[in-house]
Amino acid sequence: MSGFKTLIYEKKDAIASVTLNRPEALNVYNIQMRDDLYEVLGAIRDDSEVRVAIFKGAGKKAFCAGADLSEFLTAPSPTEARQVRWERDVWGFFLSIPQPLIAAVHGYVLGSGIEIALCCDIRIASEDARFGLPEVGLGIIPAAGATQTLPRTVGRARALEMLLTNRWIKGEEACKIGLVNQIVPRENLLQVAEEMAKKIASYNPLAVRNAKQAVMRGLDLSLGEGLDLEKRLALEVASMSGQKN
Repeated sequence: MSGFKTLIYEKKDAIASVTLNRPEALNVYNIQMRDDLYEVLGAIRDDSEVRVAIFKGAGKKAFCAGADLSEFLTAPSPTEARQVRWERDVWGFFLSIPQPLIAAVHGYVLGSGIEIALCCDIRIASEDARFGLPEVGLGIIPAAGATQTLPRTVGRARALEMLLTNRWIKGEEACKIGLVNQIVPRENLLQVAEEMAKKIASYNPLAVRNAKQAVMRGLDLSLGEGLDLEKRLALEVASMSGQKN
């Protein structure tokens, strides 16, 4: 796939790579990027060869420094807004992707940047990463999932502190509270992400997808329901493995 205005999409072997490509604007998320991401996510989901995907940002300064409010705060008609939401629910789409997603973030990771990273399953950050949610200070609230995904990741108290005070945190603290999985030197960021992606891609793809599904779906179930889900998904993997033998 090619021809995107705000993204670079690449695929090598079983690994897809998505680069947010507006470095002159700190990779700020705009309407065109929303539409491009929607198309790319569909390509990843529907490509049986893709076993894992990496999301990263172009340029030296930012993974993504937020949303272009000059576009998103320009209100369309209610009918148009409902139609766009129905057709371009990027955030719901992100969370439904069966393959594991890795975010490799650096520099500014603000607003929509955090929300994109939180839609990924594993987050690796460089030492220069800075995380923040400035929306309340601008008289709005996050609208791409952060009020739901952040507390599920770092806990309610820490999420509320970030959401309500606009306190930015550095990579070391982000790792300590579980916002990211690990911190690495900037020059090693992509190498570490790619090595992790290769390891994941080397495993049974059905086992990997079902393990992800068990965790993601199980978080919203009771323990008993989650264990039943795990059993069903494990039996599916065992059944498919048996058919191959």
